[in-house]
Amino acid sequence: MKKVALFASIVLLTSACFQAAAQQKNKKTMKKVLFVLTSHSELGDTGEKTGFWVEEFAAPYYELSDKGVEIDIVTPLGGQPPIDPKSDDPSAATEDTKRFDKDTALQAKLKNTKKLATVNQADYDAVFYPGGHGPMWDLATDKNSADLISSFYSNNKPVAFVCHSPAALKNVKVNGDYLVKGKNVTGFSNTEEAAVGLTDVVPFLLEDALQANGAAYSKVGDWQPYAVEDGLLITGQNPASSILVAEKLLQQLNSKK
Repeated sequence: MKKVALFASIVLLTSACFQAAAQQKNKKTMKKVLFVLTSHSELGDTGEKTGFWVEEFAAPYYELSDKGVEIDIVTPLGGQPPIDPKSDDPSAATEDTKRFDKDTALQAKLKNTKKLATVNQADYDAVFYPGGHGPMWDLATDKNSADLISSFYSNNKPVAFVCHSPAALKNVKVNGDYLVKGKNVTGFSNTEEAAVGLTDVVPFLLEDALQANGAAYSKVGDWQPYAVEDGLLITGQNPASSILVAEKLLQQLNSKK
C-alpha cells in the first residue's frame, strides 16, 4: 500500500510540474498589446463633446482578445477616457458596440486606465491607437505618446492606427526623420472630414498633415473599409476599417515567435 501511495504521489507531483510548465509556456507565448486612448473631450470651441469612437475601440479589442491576446489600456490622463457621444448613438451601433454595451468587465477596465507616461514598450508586443476626434487635440502633440510609438517601431514591433488616430504620428520621428516619411498610409480623409462638417473645427486636416510629413497617403471612397500595411506601420481610413487594421495587426503578431 505504501508503494502504491508513493507512486500516486509521484504521478500527481509530475503532473503538477507539467501543468506549471505548460502554464508558464503559454504565458510566455501569449501576445500582449497596448491600447492608447484619448483623454480629450472638447470638440474645439463648438461646445460639443468628443473623445474616442466606440466602434474603433470595441471591434479591434474583441478581434484581438477573442484570439487570446492580452490587452492593457492607457490614456494621457489615466482613468475614464471620454466617449464621443455620436459613436454611442444607436444609429452608430454595430455588433461589437452592442457587445461592449453589455460588457461590464471591459467598462470597468476603461474606468481605470493607467497613465500613458507610466508604461514601457518592453512589456508589450505591439501598440494600437483607436480613433475618434479626441486624438487630434491631445495625442497629436503628446511627447510621451510620440516617444512610445518611436520606441515600439525602433524595437521592431507593430504600431497600428485607425481613422483619426494616425494624428498621433504627427510628431513621431525615428532616426531624425518623420516615421511616416516615404511610408504608405491612410487615415480619415479630407472629404470625410468635410462630410461630418468639421473641416474648420479640427486643429488640422489629417490627410494634409500626413502628406506634409512625407507620407504616401491613399484612400478609397468615403466610409468604405480600407487599411494599409507598410512594414510595421498599419493604418485604417475610417471606423469601417477598424477590423481590417486589427486583422493585419494579429497577422503580424502571429508571425512573430
